[in-house]
Amino acid sequence: MGLAQYAVIAAGDEWGVLHDGNLNGGYATKEAAFESAAAAATLAIRMGHEVHVSVPGREEGEAALTRRADRSNPS
Repeated sequence: MGLAQYAVIAAGDEWGVLHDGNLNGGYATKEAAFESAAAAATLAIRMGHEVHVSVPGREEGEAALTRRADRSNPS
């Protein structure tokens, strides 16, 4: 079987999941985007695919589970 890759990425002030060149966005938190990627990855595993899921680390000033840091107001 093939390789299914899911990448949680910043999409403006929100988060999205990049898969097969398509960005599924609109998630308010990085955690919500990860949960969506994990659900999709579960289906890919059931189909026999190798699965990679990546999530970026927290940036300075960014809370762990909230929206992206406000870059217009540096602290």
